[in-house]
This record gives sequence, structure tokens and C-alpha cells, in this order.
Amino acid sequence: MKNNNIITRDLATLWHPCSQMKDHEWLPLVPIKRGEGVWLEDFEGKRYLDAISSWWVNMFGHCNPRINDRIKAQLDTLEHVILAGFSHEPVVELSERLIKITPAGLTRCFYTDNGSSAIEATLKMSFHYWLNLGQPRKTKFITLSNSYHGETLGALAVGDVKLFKDTYAPLLMTPITVTSPDCYFRETGESEADYSTRLFAEMEQTLAQHHDEVCAVIVEPLVQCVGSMRMYDPVYLKLLRKACDHYGVHLITDEIAVGFGRTGTLFACEQADITPDFMCLSKGITGGYLPLAVVMTHDHIYQAFYDNYEKMNAFLHSHSYTGNPLGCAAALATLDIFEQDNVIENNRALSQHMGNAVAHLKDHPQVGDVRQRGMIIAMEMVKDKQTKEAYPWQERRGLRVYQHALKRGALLRPVGNVIYFMPPYVITPEQIDFLAEVATEGIDIATRAE
Repeated sequence: MKNNNIITRDLATLWHPCSQMKDHEWLPLVPIKRGEGVWLEDFEGKRYLDAISSWWVNMFGHCNPRINDRIKAQLDTLEHVILAGFSHEPVVELSERLIKITPAGLTRCFYTDNGSSAIEATLKMSFHYWLNLGQPRKTKFITLSNSYHGETLGALAVGDVKLFKDTYAPLLMTPITVTSPDCYFRETGESEADYSTRLFAEMEQTLAQHHDEVCAVIVEPLVQCVGSMRMYDPVYLKLLRKACDHYGVHLITDEIAVGFGRTGTLFACEQADITPDFMCLSKGITGGYLPLAVVMTHDHIYQAFYDNYEKMNAFLHSHSYTGNPLGCAAALATLDIFEQDNVIENNRALSQHMGNAVAHLKDHPQVGDVRQRGMIIAMEMVKDKQTKEAYPWQERRGLRVYQHALKRGALLRPVGNVIYFMPPYVITPEQIDFLAEVATEGIDIATRAE
């Protein structure tokens, strides 16, 4: 079978996510036949290095034999069962293990299908908690500018990326938006910690003014991934945890994209030494195999819903595939690899190599910033290096990098004008060097004067 056969059949039947389908009149789809390690292979044998972990989900390579084996064994035992009134061993074991490795105090696990669904459940849970405690005025959420939490309506509402949100604004609740502490626009000579601390003043003021009507503050800890991979200092999380406690507001950390080692620690919250009231996990939890998400929270929040049936205080939120045994099996195999292979420590060397491989781009005349947090590194193309003036989005400079990378055998899918690497942890230093070479070529092509 040839690529064109799949492409023709695809375009006759599919509607792809996050795509203007008309683009595919001139931008060919890339049909993939198989994957192994960091590589994806099309139907004609061409390989592509998956530099973005297939939308940030793949931790330990495609077709990882250890994850494969765990799923195959589970498939012969139990594929799925309702989780309302029933249970199974994989979901219990996974819950026990997550409680051990997440920040102290997160002792209850509520499962959903995917990241957006986890956010939806968390928003409802926070509101419902306050309602059960007799505080019905708490109905609002505070979010950061440039944030992203998913694309179902509740998750979309508490995000702030206009590309995704503006069209659906009439359908959405209105959050209170506070300026993000991302350090891209900090003053010359100002440290990331000082800048993030300075930006916290607005959050403090907002909490002081609105805490009586606010359920929770929701943040992506340390990296706003969809928001151009913008990054901030852990001190902001420390200050936010303290302020939320002081004003009686929940803290929700969306670790869907940044959890499981992406920022250099198993969870981003560890770098601030905080425990949120709710932590949302998905994507890498199954190593990129199956959809699974979990909301982790405290027992005192769980207890606010624990009552006689007649009180109608229960959290009536459900998904058909909640706690799916196959997804849990994949997650358990993923946790085994983290435990057995010294992943976080090994990633430190890979992270350093990744930083060194693209360090030369800091001097590129059209690169406004090279920033890194653990196993995430981003290079932002700009029209003017001094002012950081962005290229007009209509020019689609990032798309040129994407096209060049495909020619060279790499999957780079920029966020606007930001080129980034978020690779599987099985990548080698030599493969990182290859990506750096491809990205440099692509940036040169994309920023060439016309």
C-alpha cells in the first residue's frame, strides 16, 4: 500500500483535529504505518523522528515492549467494566501508586477519559465543594492570561488562547483573568524569580478583591505549553499556594502536559514544594498508549461529598470509560519504567544536551528567546530581536519549519512562531543533535528575507 492510497481514502472520510482541512489541497497528510522508539514510518518506508511525542503523550517510545506486554496481559483478563459500583485491580493499584508519588496529601483519585474531561470534572468538583459547605456565591474561577486547559466548554472557558476561544465566547462562562508571570517580557537583567514575584502582585490583589466569589485559581505549573511554550519561575507557585490558603480559594494545577518528568521533576509542583487542592493528570500517564486522566485531591474535599443519599451531595459526574483497565495497565507499565530505569536522573543529562545543542540559536538574528524547563525547550522566531516584535501570524513562519523538518525526516509541529522539542525520553544525544540541525535549517529558511 502506498501513502497516496491512504491519503485519498482519508480525505474522503476524515475531519482532522486542529486543522484547516483546505490546507491539505497543497499540504500533504503524512500517513503512518508503524512506530518504533522515537521513529514513525510511513507506508513507503520514510521515517520521521517524533520530536513532539505525538502531541506530548509518548514517554518511552512507540511500541514500547514493556508497555505492550502489560496491555496484552490485561486484554486477556478484563478489557472494561463500569466503575460505578464496581472496581478492578488495575485501577486500585494505579490509585495506590499515584498517591505515593504525587505531592503529599493528594489521597483521592477520580478518573476521566482525557485531559479536558479532567479539567471539567475539577471545575465542577471545586464549585460543588463550596456549595456543599454552604457557600453558593463561590462560582468564579481565576485563570492566567495566555493559558490553555482544553477545548470542552468549561476547560475552554478557563483558558485564554484566543485562537481556540474567541469563536465560542458566547457559549462560555467568564473567568477572572490575571496577567501571566511568563518571563518572556522581563526587563533586561531581571531574574525569572524576581519577574514572577513582581507579577504575583496582581494575583494577590485579585484574590483580595474577589475571594468571596471565587472557587479556585487554575494554572499550568511552570510552562504554558499551548501558549507558545512560555515559562515562569516556581516562586510564583509558592506565593500562589500561600495566598490561596489565606483567602480560602482552591488551587488547581493542570499537569496534563507538564507532568511525568517533562519539567525536570516527576511533577512540576515539586519544584515549588507545594501540594495543590486538585491536580489534573493525563497525556503521559499511559506512555502515549490510551486515553486516561485522573483528578487527584484531598480527603477533606472528598469528605464534603460523603453523606446520606437523601442529602443529594454526591458528585454525579461520569464517563463511560472511566478507569478503563487497559488504560490503567498502560499507566502501571509506565510507572514501572519510571521506577526501574532512573528516568528523571537520566533525563537531566538529555536535558543538558538538548540545551547545548540549540544554544547557538540564542545569537540568531531572528530568534527572540531560547527557553528550557527540563525536557521542554523552545525557540521563538521574531521579526525584531530587540523589541521581540512577532511575525504576523498570517505569514505562518512556523509552518515553513514544519515542512522543512518533514523533508529531513523529523516531526516538528511549531506553536505559531515557536519551535520546540518535547521528545520521548528514549531519545539519544545523537538524535537530539539531528533535531537541532533540522530546527536551525528550518528557522533559517522560515526567517529568510523575502
